[in-house]
Amino acid sequence: MLTKRRLLQTLAAALCTPGAWAQDASHARSVSRASGGAWPVKPVRLLVGFPAGASPDLAARAIAEPLSKLLGQPVVVENRPGSSGNVAADQVAKAEDDHTIGALINGNLTIAKLLNPKTPFDPEKDFAPVSLIGTAPLVLAVSGGAPGVTPDDYLLWARNLGDSGRYGTPGVGTVGHLGMELLKTRTNIRAQHVPFTGNPQVIEAMLAGKIELALLPPGLAKPHIKSGKLKAVGVTSPERSPLFEELPTLRDANVRGADLEIWTALAAPAGLPPAAVARLNAALIEVARAPEVRERLLAAGWHADAGTPQSLAYRMRADTVRLGGVILMRGIRSEA
Repeated sequence: MLTKRRLLQTLAAALCTPGAWAQDASHARSVSRASGGAWPVKPVRLLVGFPAGASPDLAARAIAEPLSKLLGQPVVVENRPGSSGNVAADQVAKAEDDHTIGALINGNLTIAKLLNPKTPFDPEKDFAPVSLIGTAPLVLAVSGGAPGVTPDDYLLWARNLGDSGRYGTPGVGTVGHLGMELLKTRTNIRAQHVPFTGNPQVIEAMLAGKIELALLPPGLAKPHIKSGKLKAVGVTSPERSPLFEELPTLRDANVRGADLEIWTALAAPAGLPPAAVARLNAALIEVARAPEVRERLLAAGWHADAGTPQSLAYRMRADTVRLGGVILMRGIRSEA
C-alpha cells in the first residue's frame, strides 16, 4: 500500500534528483543493441495508449508522416488503449528493439505509480524523455443555468452549492480529477467527484443536469460554451490559450495557484542510445515548426510545444510534485 511516507519520499526525490528522468543510457539498459548514429535502421513503432480519434492519437498522427520523411524510416502509429494510457506506456518501457517509442500523456510519465503502486513501470526510471509534442489548458466549465454573467459570478454560484455540488471527470486519478481537487483548495468549492468513462460522457452529464462543474479540454468544451449550453470560468493556463483565445484565465478570476496543463510527449525506453534520442528530438523540433503540423495539432486540441529532452524532464518533475501533492492531500488512489 502506498503510504504517506513513501509518497513524500518520492516527491522529495523528484525535487532533489533533477537527472533522474534523463539518466545516461549506460545506467539503464545495455546500449550495445544499436548504433545511435545509424538510428533508425528499420520502421519505428509509435505507441499510443488511447483509441484512434482520441486527442493523443491525433497528435501522434499529426507528427508521424513528417517524422518518417526526416528519419528515413516509416513511423507507424499503433494504438494500445487501456488503463488511461498505461498499457502503451508499459510496452514502451519494456521495449528492447530500440525502435519502439510512445506518445504518452502527463499521467503516464508522472504520477502513475503514485496513484497505484502496482503500476508495472516506473516513470522516473524506465523512460528517456524526448520532447513535448503539444500542451493544452483545461477549461473550468459550469452548467449553462449558472446565474450571473462573469467568472466571479459563476465561482460564487459553485461555492454556494456546498457539498451538494457535483463535478465530473474521465476517471479517478486523471488530470481533470486531480486538477479539480487542486482547484477546490484554491476556491473553497466543495463539489463531490463523479467519475465517468471519458470527457464526452462528462459533457453529456453536464448538459443533462446530472453534474454542475468540470475541467474540460478546450476543443470539447468550446462548441457548448459558444452555444450557451455551458458557461466558462476560465482556462487553467497562466496566459490565454490559442485554443480558445476569447476565454479569460483563472488568474483573471483571481484564482491563484491552480495553473495546470495537459500534455502529450514523445518518450522512449530508458535504454535508447543518447544519439538516437538526440536525432529523434531534433527531428520532432523541426516537424513541430512546420505550419501545417502546427495547424493539425491545433485542430486536434493541442498547442505545438516541442523542446529539449531536459525541458520535458523538468515538466515531468514539476507535474509529479504538483499532482503528487494533490494525491497526498486528498488520499486519492486508482486501481485501474
